[in-house]
Amino acid sequence: MENSGGLEQALQEGNILRQLNALIIAHLRHHNLSQAASDVASATMTPLNVEASPNRLLELVAKGLAAENNGSLRGVSSSVLLPTSYGSIVTPRTASIDFSVTHVKGSSKTLPKHESKQLSEHKSVVRCARFSSDGMYFATGGADTSIKLFEVPKVKQMLSGDTQARPLIRSFYDHAEPINDLDFHPRSTILVSSSKDNCIKFFDFSKTTAKRAFKVFQDTHNVRSVSFHPSGEFLLAGTDHAVPHMYDVNTYQCFLPSSFPDSGVNGAINQVRYSSTGSVYVTASKDGAIRLFDGVSAKCVRSISSAHGKAEVTSAVFTRDQRFVLSSGKDSTVKLWEIASGRMVKEYIGAKRLKLRSQAIFNDTEEFVISIDEGNNEVVTWDARTAEKVAKWPSNHNGVPRWIEHSPVESVFVTCGTTDRSVRFWKESV
Repeated sequence: MENSGGLEQALQEGNILRQLNALIIAHLRHHNLSQAASDVASATMTPLNVEASPNRLLELVAKGLAAENNGSLRGVSSSVLLPTSYGSIVTPRTASIDFSVTHVKGSSKTLPKHESKQLSEHKSVVRCARFSSDGMYFATGGADTSIKLFEVPKVKQMLSGDTQARPLIRSFYDHAEPINDLDFHPRSTILVSSSKDNCIKFFDFSKTTAKRAFKVFQDTHNVRSVSFHPSGEFLLAGTDHAVPHMYDVNTYQCFLPSSFPDSGVNGAINQVRYSSTGSVYVTASKDGAIRLFDGVSAKCVRSISSAHGKAEVTSAVFTRDQRFVLSSGKDSTVKLWEIASGRMVKEYIGAKRLKLRSQAIFNDTEEFVISIDEGNNEVVTWDARTAEKVAKWPSNHNGVPRWIEHSPVESVFVTCGTTDRSVRFWKESV
């Protein structure tokens, strides 16, 4: 029986090794490392043209690193006060949509009407917001240099009439200049912020009394945007520098792209975002270009110049399947781009955006695109597939909102005010 068990284990390990070799070869081929792929195939006696997803190895490594972290970041422990599900991977509510297919106008879906409630105020303009990957929390950052952290279940309790609910659970004060962007670590109770003071700061929100950062990255430029790699091991930063900065979270080391073929690149980066697996990342720049980078080699693999005419690109986000990028520009258009070809496949029009660095976002199912209309002070929604405008609601802000952010797991979002300095939480009307 012992020999049988040993044989079974050996066979299982051999099967895993064969799968690993196939994934390595597929990964090398996908990154045009043909000779290396051939050498590995020859050394391991694995077919060179084995069928395997080119991104599967990256996905497994990202998940493995995240599991290895197990809710901690080099000594930063999770609190028992936080839900045990924090950082868990949430299954999407719908399958990925193939936006390359032409959808007939008139077949648009209707987004249920939403209502909003003011939650809190900053002492100045609310410049940004971000949800955690599991939708349990969202944070806002202001020109007053403060960061506020809200717990979504408590927000819902308050909206249902519970007068004892206190959704604002943390406030952080550690920047010297306005906050530009925020992101949550995918596994740990870490909130990261970027600011005009050239700093990236890490806050452990499991500690109820912590007001200041436990870790600081000092950049050389105004840090406009940040995005965690899905593993949590790396942090991408978009700054006033024309090329993205990538930081190793644990060693503090900063990496720059291995190649940057564009000539005359001189625009600051308005937004950076990783794809769902980290295999690629995108930058939205003031020079009007959208640039895509390989997540492993940091090589610029595609540049879409003049993506919004002569206007700057203010935001760029991936679809879940990593096949498309949704961008917003100061030309009052929202566009959807196919990554493989670089061609525009959808254009969403009818919302004015000329002054604010506002975004366009997907709802949680990617069935709708949402943005701000500066001209009418409205929240505008399009059917993502047909590009037809299907809803518009008054923002309920005194002045046009600067930022809009949607939960990744349910039909709720937040808007951030300029003139009224308020944070409003939106949910479907009962």
